[in-house]
Amino acid sequence: MLDLMPTLGSWQPALSGQRCAVATIVACGGSVPRPMGTSMLVSEHGEVLGSLSGGCVEGAVVEAALESMRDGGSRRELFGYSAEDAFAAGLSCGGELEVHIQPAEPGELAGLSALAGGDAGAALALIRRLDAPGRTVVVGDPAAFSAAGSAELARLLGHDPALLGAAAVQLEPLLRGGRAGLVRLEAPDGCDPETEPVTLFVESRLPAPRMLVFGANDFGAALIPAGQLLGYHVTLCDARPAFAGQERFSAADQLATAWPHRYLAAEAAAGRIDARTVVCVLSHDPKFDIPLLRTALELAVKPGLAYVGAMGSRRSHRQRVDSLLADGTPAEALQRLHSPIGLDLGAVTPAEVAVSVTAEIIASRSGASSAPLKDRSGPIHTADFSTNTSPSTAGKAQQWT
Repeated sequence: MLDLMPTLGSWQPALSGQRCAVATIVACGGSVPRPMGTSMLVSEHGEVLGSLSGGCVEGAVVEAALESMRDGGSRRELFGYSAEDAFAAGLSCGGELEVHIQPAEPGELAGLSALAGGDAGAALALIRRLDAPGRTVVVGDPAAFSAAGSAELARLLGHDPALLGAAAVQLEPLLRGGRAGLVRLEAPDGCDPETEPVTLFVESRLPAPRMLVFGANDFGAALIPAGQLLGYHVTLCDARPAFAGQERFSAADQLATAWPHRYLAAEAAAGRIDARTVVCVLSHDPKFDIPLLRTALELAVKPGLAYVGAMGSRRSHRQRVDSLLADGTPAEALQRLHSPIGLDLGAVTPAEVAVSVTAEIIASRSGASSAPLKDRSGPIHTADFSTNTSPSTAGKAQQWT
C-alpha cells in the first residue's frame, strides 16, 4: 500500500466511501515486473488505482477483487507463465506472483488517505494481518519500532504474548531495514493444528538513502541527477565556495561548503550516516582525498557504509593506497574501497562516467556479477526485490586522469 500513498488521497472512490478491495503482491519469484509489496486498489464499481504487472494479470485480479467484495472473504491468487494455456492470466516474463486480495476494512482507506497528505519520502510502515480481518497498524518510525511497546500490534494479534514475542523477532528487522516481507507465526498452543497460521504482511519505508558526492566538478554535476534517479538524497560537498556555489550544482538536494573529511565525520557524529549511505570521492586531489577516504573507510566498519568509491587513474590509485597505508589505514580496510571507481563501460564523458559509477553502486548493493544478461543463463532476478545483499567487490573500471 505504501506505493499508492501519494495518490490515495485524491482517488475519488476512496474519497466517496465506496467499498474497495486491496490486492498486494506478497511473494514473487523469477523475473517479475513489480516487487513484493506492490498494491492495487479495486472499487466496487471496478475502478482501479495502481498496477501489479503492467497489464499481464490485472484483469484477473479485478475479477477476484470484485468477488472478494461480494462474499467478504480474502483469497490468494498465484500467477505464472503457462505455455499450455495461452489464454490463462499469467506473466509472459516467466516469473511468478502470489497476490493476496482482501476487502478493505471500514474506515481503513480513509485513515490511510489522511496520511497520504504527508511527505511521500518520510519514514512509514504498515503491518496488515492477512489470515483474518483486522485494521492496518501504522508505524510512524520504523527504525525505532518495538513490538513489545506497540498496543496496536498487540490488538492485531489478539493480545497473545506468545504471538507478540514471535512477531517481534521477524517484524523488527523488516521494519528497521525498510523492507517488505511476509511473517508467518505458528498458531497458539491448544488451537486446531489445521488452523491457518497467523500471517502478517509488512511494508516499511525509510527516508531516502544518502549519496555524498565530494568534488564540485563536471563529474560531480553529472552524478547528482543520476543518483537522484536511483532514489538517493544527494549531497554535494566541496571546500571551495567558488566551485560549490556554481549554478550547475543547484540540483543537489543539499550543498555543503566544508572540508570533506570534517563534513563526513560531523554527519556521522550527528547520526545522519547509515549502512545505506554511499560515498563518491570525485575531487581527485590528495589533500582532500586522503583524509576523506581515511574517515570513510573507518565509518565503513561502524556505523557502516554501503559503498565508498574514489575517482582516479590506476597510477593515482596506487599513490592513494600508499598514502593511506603510510597514514595508518589497515590493509584490510582498503578492500572496501572501490577504486578506481565505476564499472568498465568505456565511459569517457561525465554523463557516461555517472552511468559507470551508479552501475557499480547497484551491482555492489545486489551482489550481482555485472556481466551482460545475454551472457548469463537462468533467471534475470535471482533474489527477491526487497532484499539488499552484501556489497560486492566486482569490476573496477578504467579511470580518467
